[in-house]
Amino acid sequence: MPKIADIEPTPNPNAVKFILREPLSWGIAHSFENAAQAQDNPLASALFAIEHVTNVFYVDRWVTVTQDGTVEWEDLAREVAVPIRAAPAAADQSAAAVFAARESFEHLSEADQQRLDDINLMLDQQIRPYLQSDGGDLHVLSLVGNQLVVHYQGACGTCPSAISGTLQGIQSQLRTLEPDLDVIAA
Repeated sequence: MPKIADIEPTPNPNAVKFILREPLSWGIAHSFENAAQAQDNPLASALFAIEHVTNVFYVDRWVTVTQDGTVEWEDLAREVAVPIRAAPAAADQSAAAVFAARESFEHLSEADQQRLDDINLMLDQQIRPYLQSDGGDLHVLSLVGNQLVVHYQGACGTCPSAISGTLQGIQSQLRTLEPDLDVIAA
């Protein structure tokens, strides 16, 4: 059972990031935008059962919880901490389930797969660490031609600056690899 090491604010005033002492997953991000999406995930389901929780995102040693903005975090954090502490640590998870969660882009040509690998490398090195430090992340949904579709997760998913400034910054950075690449948030 993971112990909470710290609770940090995020740039999104409706989201906080719980830092854990042990990992919840082996590098697999879990993102849920509503209770229906979370029905097969015990941790996310338990968090959505708490009034005011609107989004749950977790990976490795942290959990970002977003609320509807109608309550103080000081009060809500105590409730949210209970299911987080009760969640199984990654060591207790099945390796098969972890590997099954990894998504593939098998439909891509070899050249497009290489493009996607290069894009993900840049995202991993220069973009995701900043998003993750703020309690969020982004997931690549597709690469078709010169259009990269991404989905913000965690605190970034409901942050007002994610769609404007952050998206433009990501596109600008990725255009150093591919000058004609358009990045679209879905």
